[in-house]
Amino acid sequence: MTPMPTRQQILDWLADNPGAGAKRDIAQAFGLKGAAKIELKRILKEMTAEGLIERRRRSFHDAAKLPPVSVLEVLPPDSAGDLWARPMEWGGEGAEPTILLVTKPDDPALGARDRILARLAETPGAAHDYEARLIRKIGQASHRVVGIFRKSAEGGRISPIDKGADKDWIVAAGATNDARDGELVEAEQIGPKGRMGLPRARIIERLGDPSAPRAVSLIAIHQHGIPDDFPDAVIAEADAAQPAGLEGREDLTGLPFVTIDPADARDRDDACHAHADDDPANEGGHILWVAIADVAHYVRPGSALDREARLRGNSTYFPDRVVPMLPDRLSGDLCSLHEHVPRAVLAVRMKIDASGTKIGHRFTRGLIRSVASLEYGQVQSAQEGRPDEKTAPLVEEIIAPLYDCYGALAQARARRQPLELDLPERQIVIDDQGRVASVRFKERIDAHKLIEEFMVLANVAAAEELERLRRPLLYRVHEEPSPDKIEALREVAQASGFTLAKGQVLKTAHLNRLLEQAEGSDFDELVNISTLRAMTQAYYAPQNFGHFGLALRSYAHFTSPIRRYSDLIVHRALVSGHGWGKDGLSAWDIENLAETAQQISDTERRSMMAERDTTDRYLAAYLSDRVGSEFTGRISGVQKFGAFVKLDETGADGLIPIREIGREFFHYDREAQQLIGADTGMVVAIGMRARVRLSEAVPVTGGLMLELLELEGIDLSGPGGGGRGKGPVRRGRKLAAFKAKERGVARKVKRSRR
Repeated sequence: MTPMPTRQQILDWLADNPGAGAKRDIAQAFGLKGAAKIELKRILKEMTAEGLIERRRRSFHDAAKLPPVSVLEVLPPDSAGDLWARPMEWGGEGAEPTILLVTKPDDPALGARDRILARLAETPGAAHDYEARLIRKIGQASHRVVGIFRKSAEGGRISPIDKGADKDWIVAAGATNDARDGELVEAEQIGPKGRMGLPRARIIERLGDPSAPRAVSLIAIHQHGIPDDFPDAVIAEADAAQPAGLEGREDLTGLPFVTIDPADARDRDDACHAHADDDPANEGGHILWVAIADVAHYVRPGSALDREARLRGNSTYFPDRVVPMLPDRLSGDLCSLHEHVPRAVLAVRMKIDASGTKIGHRFTRGLIRSVASLEYGQVQSAQEGRPDEKTAPLVEEIIAPLYDCYGALAQARARRQPLELDLPERQIVIDDQGRVASVRFKERIDAHKLIEEFMVLANVAAAEELERLRRPLLYRVHEEPSPDKIEALREVAQASGFTLAKGQVLKTAHLNRLLEQAEGSDFDELVNISTLRAMTQAYYAPQNFGHFGLALRSYAHFTSPIRRYSDLIVHRALVSGHGWGKDGLSAWDIENLAETAQQISDTERRSMMAERDTTDRYLAAYLSDRVGSEFTGRISGVQKFGAFVKLDETGADGLIPIREIGREFFHYDREAQQLIGADTGMVVAIGMRARVRLSEAVPVTGGLMLELLELEGIDLSGPGGGGRGKGPVRRGRKLAAFKAKERGVARKVKRSRR
């Protein structure tokens, strides 16, 4: 009789035969037949339960080793630029093995959280456990979720915090990471779906109490995968940096530059100075200086700082915190243009004629000393004759010339006709405890517009300069809207009683005329929102496709290198183009410009979504004490499952579920963005005035649920209301008649489609 192999013999055989591992293979290798195979099955089951081996489908493997071909998740590069990976599944005891990725020149580019299929080789005696060579790239890392953990005897479940999530995630007993019941956690999907078709997950990080005031932005950071801790090597490089001196720079410390920022500014990366041009050939003209922090001096290509900045792409701003692109030693100190402190800059001197046209420019690498750090409101008050102690000495020689220059640029802007959307920006004010103190709309004053115009002109100058030097750069691209989106906007305009020119090349001037028609009318907000939705999303590219929204042929981002990696690339291109040093564009920068453009366009969208989600959650927390209160607003979106209302008071968006609108069936018209009652002809469309009651506010998801009380002045709250269980739908006919008479929306839309 063939002797039964010992456990160690089985482990040794699995190590020597990594490509095999099925029970049949093991039995055949040891000559086991009949009852012996039953005993082998029992031994393998015990070894699996004890964690000595693990079963993958029909094969067994040594749990302390990785199979020769494995699925890996790529990690961010380290300070030396090496790529590392982690196994997607690890059944051994102790820490996961370390895996160094060895790439070939023709391998596709790999980034953090990419999933790859790789061939592994053990590396005895090396600092790492395995070396991996790419077989193929198979997509992004496994899906992650942030949610509330609910403990059970079998492990537990995670309820996702996403508003659209409709399924819990199952967590096995050994995958809870010791999370407590009710704790906020981050988890990743593992393996196929579990029982009842629910995804299985393992908890990778515990985030604490979800009701803590400052958990709101923390949720968004983890939910969207925003890196918020700097590696030690990055911090070390930043801490070792020293202030730049005058060597190799133009001395601009004699010019009275000032910075103008919000009161809560976290960094100051731009300064400006203007004066009248004394050139007789430019009578009534201006000289405008814009100086930008010289981040390229501190963040060198290929450094740990550079790799981390590129990975982050940009800073992300939340009401209670900022996740910066650069460590505070740079963003808050050496690269911030504090008053009365010498700071290294890239500066542009622009010559502007009396009509606001830029007729020349010159770039330089210099050193400035800002004479004052000012706030928008402070500068505006000084210009209007209400200076404070700090601005009083600056009005005549510094502030007034800035406004004179802005007045000329405003003329040029009016001729250029960039898109003039009027959509108020919300500001959430957080108190010392991290709770929402108030929600208000930011006032837009001339001081804001002044800085905006100065920065736009400097960005144009940077793009034009690099085109002149024939240097590669990243353009800020905003393509014109698609014909389909413009046609949908035209239908909204016609249904509202306005016109949008047809049969000609679309220009921003045409859209501005539509916005002017709607200004002050009941459809003002509707037309502004619809115009915004018709626009494409801006992005970065090494090719120039123009900037439709700003009505500019060439545009690049130059003015914020502290918080945008795109601007750092433009700075390096200027350094290289002018031969100002060895810290310009590297060969790697140039070779990977298209990939960098895609990377930072993606991180920009990621930050926008995180900031939006955080705002929604803060607003839900702010309104949670007012459930049952009534609010006014406008229909801001229509979907087949209901209508969204933007509340006048806070700008928050809440959902009226379709069941709350009426008892009849509603047709969803995607193109016209309308819900139309099948029986009554009742129309629910974007821009309609509504009165609603807040029925639910969920801070952890940011969701607001509303009940419809009134639409376009028609009361729907009485016994004739048409929500579920609210009686007959007579009010639908009344409202439909009202709409047909006063607006005729549905008929106009139908007519425009013929």
